[in-house]
Amino acid sequence: MEISGIISAIVIGIIIGVLGRLVVPGRQRIGILWTILVGIAAALIGSAIANAFDVADTDGVDWIEWLIQIGLAAVGVAALDRSKVRR
Repeated sequence: MEISGIISAIVIGIIIGVLGRLVVPGRQRIGILWTILVGIAAALIGSAIANAFDVADTDGVDWIEWLIQIGLAAVGVAALDRSKVRR
């Protein structure tokens, strides 16, 4: 992975993290940094899953890949929020 790929993964991860946070209902008790980190992880893992199912490269916008990434980010934000509540 080149440096441009890493930078784009970070930018996409920020967007994915925010969208994932918007999908989760209610108030989340995690900071923006955690949201960004969850988004970056979800973007990278979601891309790998989309590549595994051969839906990553389509003509036009890769909607399935985006949905996978946003879903993973929502799960990550919800899980992190629940772990913060228990402390």
